[in-house]
Amino acid sequence: MSAVELYTKGTQVWIPHAEIVWEAAELLEDYTLSKKSISVFTASKETKVLTIKTENDLPYLMNPRILLGENDLTALSYLHEPAVLNNLQYRFCQKNYIYTYCGIVLVAINPYTELPIYNIDTIQTYRGQSLGNLDPHVFAVAEEAFTKLEREQRDQSIIVSGESGAGKTVSAKYTMRYFATVGGSTTETQVEKKVLASSPIMEAIGNAKTTRNDNSSRFGKFIELQFNKQFHIIGASMRTYLLEKSRVVFQAPDERNYHIFYQLCSAAKKLPHLQLDHQSKFHYLNQGNSPTVAGVDDSKEFEETVIALNLLGFSEKEQDDMFKIIASIIHIGNIEFTDSIIKVENEQDQEGCAIKQNDKHLQIVSNLLEIDEKEMREWLCTRKLISMRDVYLKPMSVQDATTARDALAKHIYSALFNWVVLMINRTLESEVQRHRFIGVLDIYGFETFEINSFEQFCINYANEKLQQQFNLHVFKLEQEEYIREGIEWKMIEFYDNQPCIDLIEAKLGILDLLDEECKMPRGTDSSWTEKLYGKCSKYPHFSKPRFGTSAFVVNHFADKVQYESDGFLEKNKDTVIEEQINVIRCSTNDLVRKLFNPESQKLAPPRTKLKVISAKPMPSTQKTHKQSVCSQFRDSLNKLMTTLNATTPHYVRCIKPNDSKAAFEYEPKRAVQQLRACGVLETIRLSSAGFPSRWTYIDFFYRYRVFCKSRDIIKTDIKKTCEVILKKCIKDSSTYQFGKTMIFFRAGQVAYLEKLRADKLKECCIMMQKTVRMFICRKKYLRIRKSAALIQRYGRGVLVRRLAQEIRRTRASIKIQKYVRGWLKRIQYQRLRRSILGIQTRARGFMARLKFLRLKQNAAAIVIQKHVRGWLARRSYKEKIRKIIICQSAIRRYLARRQYKKLKIEARSIEHVKTLNKGLENKIISLQQRIEGLNKTNSELKGYQNEVHDLKLKLQSFKSKELEIKNLNNLLIEKNKLIEKLEGDIKTERDEKMDLINEQDRIKQDIENQQKLWSQETAKLREELENMNEIVRANEKGAEENLKVRLEEEKLLIINETDSDREAYQRLLNEYHNLEQYCEELKSQIKAQGYQGLHKRNISDLSSISAIDEVLLTANVPEDYGYGSVRSTVSNSSARERLEDVNWKIEGASENHTPSTSDTTTNQEVEASIEQQIIDVEPSSDLTKADVSLVIRLQHKLSTSERERLRIQKRLDELDLSPKVEKAKTEAEYLARISEMELINSQLNEQLIDLQNSIKEGNGLQQLHKQLATAQNELQRRSEEIIQLKSILAEQTNNMKTILNSKTHTGEYINEDGELAQAYETQKTINKQLELEIQDEKAKYLAYEKELKLEIEKLQEDNDRQQRILSANLLGSGQTQEMAFMQFEINRLTTENLDLRDRIDSINENLRKFKKREKLLLKKLKEAGFDLANDTHIKTNGAVITSRNEPTIRKKDRAYLGMFSFKQGDENIIMKQLLNIKPRTAVTLLPGLPAYIIFMCVRYTDYINDEEKVKLLLSSFSNSLKKIIRKRLSDFETTALWLSNVVRLIFTMKQYSGEKAFQTNNTPKQNDQCLRNFDLSEYRQVFTDHTIWIYQGVVKNIREKIQSLIVPAILEHEEIPGISGNKPSGSRSRLGSSSSINSPTGSQKPTTLLLQELTNHHKILCYYGVDAGIISQIFQQIYYFMCATSLNNLLLRKELCHWSKGLQIRHNLSHLEMWPREKNLDEAAIQSKLQPIIQAAQLLQARKSKEDVESICEMCSALTPPQICKILNLYTPVDEFEKRVPSDFIKQVHAKLQERQDNADHVLLDVNHHYSVRIAFTPSDICLEDIEIPESINLPMLVKL
Repeated sequence: MSAVELYTKGTQVWIPHAEIVWEAAELLEDYTLSKKSISVFTASKETKVLTIKTENDLPYLMNPRILLGENDLTALSYLHEPAVLNNLQYRFCQKNYIYTYCGIVLVAINPYTELPIYNIDTIQTYRGQSLGNLDPHVFAVAEEAFTKLEREQRDQSIIVSGESGAGKTVSAKYTMRYFATVGGSTTETQVEKKVLASSPIMEAIGNAKTTRNDNSSRFGKFIELQFNKQFHIIGASMRTYLLEKSRVVFQAPDERNYHIFYQLCSAAKKLPHLQLDHQSKFHYLNQGNSPTVAGVDDSKEFEETVIALNLLGFSEKEQDDMFKIIASIIHIGNIEFTDSIIKVENEQDQEGCAIKQNDKHLQIVSNLLEIDEKEMREWLCTRKLISMRDVYLKPMSVQDATTARDALAKHIYSALFNWVVLMINRTLESEVQRHRFIGVLDIYGFETFEINSFEQFCINYANEKLQQQFNLHVFKLEQEEYIREGIEWKMIEFYDNQPCIDLIEAKLGILDLLDEECKMPRGTDSSWTEKLYGKCSKYPHFSKPRFGTSAFVVNHFADKVQYESDGFLEKNKDTVIEEQINVIRCSTNDLVRKLFNPESQKLAPPRTKLKVISAKPMPSTQKTHKQSVCSQFRDSLNKLMTTLNATTPHYVRCIKPNDSKAAFEYEPKRAVQQLRACGVLETIRLSSAGFPSRWTYIDFFYRYRVFCKSRDIIKTDIKKTCEVILKKCIKDSSTYQFGKTMIFFRAGQVAYLEKLRADKLKECCIMMQKTVRMFICRKKYLRIRKSAALIQRYGRGVLVRRLAQEIRRTRASIKIQKYVRGWLKRIQYQRLRRSILGIQTRARGFMARLKFLRLKQNAAAIVIQKHVRGWLARRSYKEKIRKIIICQSAIRRYLARRQYKKLKIEARSIEHVKTLNKGLENKIISLQQRIEGLNKTNSELKGYQNEVHDLKLKLQSFKSKELEIKNLNNLLIEKNKLIEKLEGDIKTERDEKMDLINEQDRIKQDIENQQKLWSQETAKLREELENMNEIVRANEKGAEENLKVRLEEEKLLIINETDSDREAYQRLLNEYHNLEQYCEELKSQIKAQGYQGLHKRNISDLSSISAIDEVLLTANVPEDYGYGSVRSTVSNSSARERLEDVNWKIEGASENHTPSTSDTTTNQEVEASIEQQIIDVEPSSDLTKADVSLVIRLQHKLSTSERERLRIQKRLDELDLSPKVEKAKTEAEYLARISEMELINSQLNEQLIDLQNSIKEGNGLQQLHKQLATAQNELQRRSEEIIQLKSILAEQTNNMKTILNSKTHTGEYINEDGELAQAYETQKTINKQLELEIQDEKAKYLAYEKELKLEIEKLQEDNDRQQRILSANLLGSGQTQEMAFMQFEINRLTTENLDLRDRIDSINENLRKFKKREKLLLKKLKEAGFDLANDTHIKTNGAVITSRNEPTIRKKDRAYLGMFSFKQGDENIIMKQLLNIKPRTAVTLLPGLPAYIIFMCVRYTDYINDEEKVKLLLSSFSNSLKKIIRKRLSDFETTALWLSNVVRLIFTMKQYSGEKAFQTNNTPKQNDQCLRNFDLSEYRQVFTDHTIWIYQGVVKNIREKIQSLIVPAILEHEEIPGISGNKPSGSRSRLGSSSSINSPTGSQKPTTLLLQELTNHHKILCYYGVDAGIISQIFQQIYYFMCATSLNNLLLRKELCHWSKGLQIRHNLSHLEMWPREKNLDEAAIQSKLQPIIQAAQLLQARKSKEDVESICEMCSALTPPQICKILNLYTPVDEFEKRVPSDFIKQVHAKLQERQDNADHVLLDVNHHYSVRIAFTPSDICLEDIEIPESINLPMLVKL
């Protein structure tokens, strides 16, 4: 294959470009050897001419489009720089894939955004997968390292490198997270947390913001994750390299110091003793002018750092000391120096510097470091010089002092950094010896800046060493691959950078000369540079710069780097003034003293044993030489390389896509620089130098079989067939090699084969298109011809029919016109007539209304005139009358005045006076006589007046009593009024009720009338309804469907809610069992380690029921003496049917009261009455044990009822004596006194009436005297009583006063301060409060008394009713003597019957043993040769026993009750025998036999009503079951056996619980066998929990069996080999990759193997009798696991996402869909679990155009939007004939999917998700009385009853 064949017109090539590095172009002409130039058309629409001198100048060829976006760069056909750049850019920008393989290297591009690809689901998906099976990921590299650690038992290392901002730290962090997850220890769960917690601490003290990265690691670290033999993480250690100390004192613009400084400043308020402030006020923090990081809160980061420090064991004292040291470094930067003149005695003054006396920062530093401020002030400004004889103190200049200050700050920070690393290592180290380790190296990549200094030189030196190790490793793997395949190969030349390393570290190399110059007293950077020019010029990798003499150039593997020598010597020396360190060593702070103590072994590696020897005096003149920085770095780097060479390395190369930190932006220039620097292109060059493309023979044949004919195919030897194909296609045999399993191709050969294949397929397509187009055209012609003839025939017919139709229409139209015209005229006439009549009518009406209006107005005017004229006449009349009265008044006034004057004159005359005084003398005499008479009468009246006064006094006393009587009368009147009011209310209510009754009658009548109307209307509507029925029937189906859909939706919502609750509960249950198992493992480990002093728990203490017991014990359950979940239900047993046909009910039993089993008191009278009533028993009848138990329980119930009655009666008696009763008595007394007062009142009323009558009769005075005498006697009596009471009260008061005023024996007054009086008053108030409380309590007691009385009445009624029922059922006649006799006989016969049954049982047991021994003896006789005849008989005591060969008839002795009796203490033995049944033995028995046996034992305990026994039995079963399952959880048959039995036990407990919900399918006999005394519902819940645990174990076992079969059977299997047409990925396996997990091999198909596994497990479940519903749920969970596993693999495997593979996956899934149908399982539920993977396969097959967006979204209802978009992004055509999915189409699909209501955001399915388990009740038709215990179980202690 020559260049002429490849470089033809239209070929795609790559040409250099100034900005984007490489640009795509297309050849415009064919290339020939004679041409010196070639024209190309670029992607930027330009035509360029390329000069071609030789074939090496030809442009790079572009790979086929189908190879675009490959996961592995080495799988590209053309391996060169533009292909690598283009593939990375396409994956990163178009598909947003940040990881890509390049052979053994993982290329990781920093996306500068968060991606959801690091969750726990992703970790679980990559667990167990080989490198290359899934999409590239850092987890895949970590899994590869972990798998090799397990299989090869060799240490591993992961080398993460890249420049600052490329994402090294994040990649290393996720790698450690993966190891912490998959290597999690079951015993030390805190180790992984501590390993991950070290990251925040190291980021805080070692990371800083740079111009390239906001979180740049400024040191290198190598973390060892240590594993034990079980490959669990037991510890870790860390080694650091080359911390950038210069950043502590200087930061470039837009950069900042280490994060911890800013975190402390943000927490300044929380740590006031550090005296910090805003970071802008400190010199060491404000030089970069960039104090913040976007999106980062330093205060929150500080809290996370503190949390990590606490987790790693840093004490609060250590943290505080550490913060003090860091704060002191901040304050050191603010110490300022000023120029000053230093005066020295006897010497000349010297220039120097000084620190201000009031410099607060120096004081703060001294306080924080706890050092002497004076000494530190002195040595910060002065330096000590030691000569051979003298010691000189030299003042330093400001510049020198500043340099020394900065050196001190750097030294302090470096020491603190090393101490933190040491403490972390001590915390992470483990006492257990490590088995292997995995190292994660996070180290800086190759760096080159405009100005490169000492740090860049060390970094690039380390990268040279790492690159050399990388080259050797890649070369080694490449050559091993060729040797393993047995192909001929030549030594591949690769870049060896050993000369560059020799230049740096050899003798008289750069480092050696640097150390030598540092030892020189007056060595400078310039002199060292001159030495380099002289000594190192012989090295080809060393050169001088063009300009200047202060730099040198080193030609590294990545690029030439020019280093400025300024500062090399100072940084290499790393000198600090010793006196300053001595001052700090004298600190009183322990941590500060430890950091700078030269004798401390603080940097010793973990677990280093220090040898302690006695101290010897050292000579004071001995001087220790400090090792230079480059020497330390070289030694540590050599140790690192030794460690890496002893491990298997894995490489992660991090790439920074742009400098602006923009998300998913790609700058080709920056990328190509890093690819060259990190060795990726070197890997490509090594691969392209050999045979980069590899194909297995079978894959090559399926891909390129189009090149050979059928006769060329050798089916028995595919290798020869491939040789034939290659000989036809490729003439040069040196471009390929045949290996043992693969064909190896040179670079570009696969692309050439693809070109030939595409041409071949194109020819075939043209041939097919030609034939198909001819066929389509001929079919089209014939169809058109046939259609034309048919159209003509039908057209002619149409024309004739149209003519006839036209004639008929013309005739009809004329006739229609005639009638229409006549109709129009008639209509016109009628309209005109109606209009005229209407006009006349309206006109006449209008005239009549006008006339009426005129008449109406005239009449109104007349009325108005009438009223107005009347008003005017009345007004005129009133005016005239007023004027007449005024005139009369004036005249009369005049006449009166004239008369007055005349009388006045007459009065003044004497004659008039005399006439008036006549007769006055006579009048005076008569008046004197009358006065004398009146005086006599007056004296008599005075005597009477005195008597009246006395009577008035007496009347006043009576009046006061009369007022009291009136008040009582008023009360009576008010009560009478109240009674009248109530009677009125009752009357009104009665009237209202009568009105309501009348209204009800009326409403009824109205309703009847309305019903008649409705019936008539109904009859009418029925007809309409019948007419509408047809329409309704058409819509009825749709309405029913809508209703069904609505009901189904509501049902699904309810089911989902229930399932979510059940899933949460079962998840907690699973965690609980895991914790239990974890505790068991801890106990076993403790026992193994020999800890004897620990507390041990009994087996019964381990029961899960103990938790339930605690809850029940703390609960307020009244009088419940049962165990935990077993409560005595004697009082509730009335709802269940009895063993015999007795109609028995106890309706009045208390539901909350359960009598104690220990109570033995009985009521003899009740028992005697019962014994007298039992006469309906025949002596000859066969009494069973059930009859006796019935009577005993009857007696027991009546006795308990009677005891309850007596208890309540006693309680009532107590209540009678309570204060409540006393209050009632006092109230009765008060009522009696009121009645007495009413009598007195009535007597007084009578006396008053008599007094009034007597006054009227005239003898009122006598009557009054009598009443007064009576009243005085009564008053005297009452006053005497009052005097006596007052005297008693006064005496008591005096006694109290004498006590209060008396003195004690010491002479002090008792109530000196009035304390007793106050106490007395206080006591009175307390008594009042107590009285109030007593009254409240009395009210409560009154209510309680009423309730008890009602209860007594109910109990009395129930007791009477029970007695009547007993008498009705048990009383036959009235012969009491016979009843007593029969009762005696019953008791005697019952006792004898029980004894006889025990004897019979023991005899039967002995007989069974004897028969067994007889069989053994007969077998031994037969083996000895004594064969007995078949008809031989053995006579024993006259009875003949036939031999064992004859059939025998077994006689049923008696009817069994369906229970097994056992003795107390046999519970553990029974459970041990039952749970030790072997699964193979259990298959031959009745399914669920152990469950039936356990329940029959429970029935026995219920029969004898022994709560303790049932508690021990069920607890023993629960504990034993947990032990056997925990021990044999991995044994599928054992778990299946006990899953079946525990479920059957739960169903049996439900079936015989007596609950009606579970009795619908029971027989009458089964209903009789229900439990009577115990409620086991809570125990059912406990066993349900055990069932879920066993169910999860069964599912786990099946998952482990089929896990390795899922992906091959569903995704990889091809029914027709080669149909998928895999694209030419080259089948390049990962170099050094571990093999995948044991995949199924052999002749059988993976699908067949998977179905066989499912069938085998299904058979086992069926054999052991597992419920069908449980089996269906098990396989629902298994199908979900298969779907999740296959879908997760599909989402992470790009090569599977194409059309043909979707077709194959759908075919493989069809086998799984048919399997549940064949096994009669729940087909719909199981198949629904496969819907996600089914829809994914359909999505691969679906058409992907813009018109199909909606249909795709509807089709993929079970997939989440991220999953759909992920599949569309992964979709890759196999051939060039198929187009890729456009990005616009994916965006449209994504936008459409956002309209969903339940938009989930997860990509991968949770493989460990568990659906909730539903245990549906299934009754059993097996009779308990028919169950026998086989001898193989060995349970002789159980006796069947």
